[in-house]
This record gives sequence, structure tokens and C-alpha cells, in this order.
Amino acid sequence: MYITTNHKIHFTPLEPKQEQIIIEDIAHAQSLMTRANGHFPEFYSVAQHSIACAREAIARGYTKRVALACLLHDGSEAYLSDITRPVKQVLSEYREIEKRVQDAIYIRFLGELPTQEESRQIDDIDNTCLYYEFDHYMGEKLFPEKPTCESQMIFRFRPFKEVEREFLELFGELTGEE
Repeated sequence: MYITTNHKIHFTPLEPKQEQIIIEDIAHAQSLMTRANGHFPEFYSVAQHSIACAREAIARGYTKRVALACLLHDGSEAYLSDITRPVKQVLSEYREIEKRVQDAIYIRFLGELPTQEESRQIDDIDNTCLYYEFDHYMGEKLFPEKPTCESQMIFRFRPFKEVEREFLELFGELTGEE
């Protein structure tokens, strides 16, 4: 069983193949997917979140590899969609499928999985961006302590194609494939 991607690739989410993963499909799908399951008062895409995460990694002086991993950290959502955190916690089979797809994405574009330290950095940045998204859009402080944010996050609706293009340009900068 497969899904058909924007670039007409028959992607098999249950048995992901690296050669079926192209960055243009990830950028396109994520630019059209909303954060917070659509509950923010305006559209803010997964791609915008991923870009913000990568830019935060750069602002912190992390390696290009970590910045690239931050850009890709929600890549599996381009093929599986997403499930809210409280529900995902009880869906072990979904989490396994998501991990398989995400690992295939990391291996495809990073050459290997992030190290334990890189994963810690990625998670920290992901949670930092999540905190500021919810603070901005919902007025909700998700954690008792406000995390440090080194970059300037931009919260506004942006045209899908503009976000997709920025995602791909940032990917090119981080991989040298400009």
C-alpha cells in the first residue's frame, strides 16, 4: 500500500524506501500542513515551524548537520500527517511507523541518524519553538520556565509557495545543493 506524493511518487509509509523520499515532497506537504492541529487563530505551517527550528539551531551556533536535522525533524509528517501529542503517546504502533519514516529521512539526507547529543539539541530546539508558538498564538506558557530563544521567530500567515521556496532554499544552503 502506498500514498501518491505531490511529485507522483508511490511512497510506502509502512516500508519507507530512501529513494522514494525527495525534499520537494516534504517541503510542499509541510507548507500546506497546519501546526496545533488547526487550533491556532491563523494558519502557521509545519514548514514554518521547521524553518524556525533550523534558524534557531543556526543562531545557537550548532553545526549545519544539526540545523539540517532541525529542518527535517518533522519530515515524517509529510507522509503520515501528525497526531496531537496526548494521543500519539498512547499509539505505540503509530510511533513505530513514524520513527521508521523519520529515520529513513534522516539517513537519506544526513547519511546516518542524529547522535544522542544531536537528538538532544533537536528536541530542545523543537520544544523551544513549540513554547513560543503557543505563547504567541494561544497566550499559553507550556513550560514553567521560558526557554531561551536566540533567533527571531516570525508569526504571520505566509503564502504556501513562499514558505515552500524558503524551506527548499534553506535546505540548499545547509546541504550545499543551492
